[in-house]
Amino acid sequence: MRLGQLVIDTAPLRSSPPFRLVFAVQVIAMVGTNLTVVAANLQVFALTRSSLQVGLVSLALGVALLFGLLAGGVLADRAGKRMIIVTTRLGMVAVLGVLAWNSALPEPSLTVIYVTAVLAGLVNGLGAPALIAATPALVGADNLAAAGALTAITTQIGAMVGPLLAGFIAEAWGLAVCFAIDAATFLLGALLLAFLPKLGPDGTAEHAHPVRSIAEGFAFLRQSRVVTGLLLIDVFAMVFAMPYVLFPEMGLAVFGGEFATGLLYAAPAVGAFLAALTSGWTATVRASGKVLIGSVLLWGLAVIGFGLSPALWLALVFLALAGAADTISEILRRTLLQHYTPERLLGRVGSMWLAQATTGTAAGNAVMGGLSRVLGSGMALVTGGVACVVGVVGIAIALPELRKATLSGPSAEESERVTEGCKVSFT
Repeated sequence: MRLGQLVIDTAPLRSSPPFRLVFAVQVIAMVGTNLTVVAANLQVFALTRSSLQVGLVSLALGVALLFGLLAGGVLADRAGKRMIIVTTRLGMVAVLGVLAWNSALPEPSLTVIYVTAVLAGLVNGLGAPALIAATPALVGADNLAAAGALTAITTQIGAMVGPLLAGFIAEAWGLAVCFAIDAATFLLGALLLAFLPKLGPDGTAEHAHPVRSIAEGFAFLRQSRVVTGLLLIDVFAMVFAMPYVLFPEMGLAVFGGEFATGLLYAAPAVGAFLAALTSGWTATVRASGKVLIGSVLLWGLAVIGFGLSPALWLALVFLALAGAADTISEILRRTLLQHYTPERLLGRVGSMWLAQATTGTAAGNAVMGGLSRVLGSGMALVTGGVACVVGVVGIAIALPELRKATLSGPSAEESERVTEGCKVSFT
């Protein structure tokens, strides 16, 4: 394998000024978002001393996000994507402002945290599908894998830097400052992304009934077993083996304090960042589906190792390995989904993918929080990791189309012929 096939492909950054803008904004936004995630989790745990409550706040956000994503997918296929992206970011400025105000109170309200979690889920859900649907137009079909890897880089930079900053800022200036900084990143992002091209809708769904539009997206999922597999393969990883909800408890009670909590949050991002930097091969690998399945299996095994770790350094190693596996999985799932989905359905199908990923994560946090109360944190992680491995093996056996999926297989244009049998009448 040549070095050029190993290191990350930066072609989208070189060839597309709009994508460069999106990339820069996403790096800044991800740092701010991770400030909020860690600060909110620390605040909820400090108020309740309960990992279950931490998971329930995440679940509230995830349920709201599900409804926002379904609506956002329809919007992305029928309205101007730039307008959606900018407007929803401005909405997040207001939500985070309320969260910062609540945190500055002598006695912060847990109810306000739940309400802002719901509002954040709705607003983010409305905006996220538009950015996914805009990517092929910004970078071109030949650069989808590279764009996916670069998007993963933005996520992992934020996930590495954000938690460490959150731990430091929380101890030095308080949690309210974390939320205020995140609000500033969303405001800056809205101002910069206003310079994107208009990115109008495809037009075919512009006048369709909204329920019919959603139903057509689900009909495509039923017909395309590859895309169905892409959504299902992550369910077992997210629902049964999601360790993040236990980081505050393990960092504070097992490994020594808030800084250790920050390290636990940052460790998966370090592994993910290194995996993304060496992801050039994902655009040319022949057995994309098999590599995807293997990466999700590796995630489950790494979570088991984390649960069995007797020392912080070993826990960090397993979390870094989990992060690397998750990034390869994310790159391949994102790229295969865009490859196999017709352009006119990208908003709706992309929203369903995001809904699966985000609500699955929220449900997984709630499940892991509940398991930890019954089994303890270590055994909860081991049990969840085993369930992940068993479930992924079952999906791989049940969906041979997923095992055979490849970027050199049927394109989105060829998949479009599948949708001719997916037209849904709604009266």
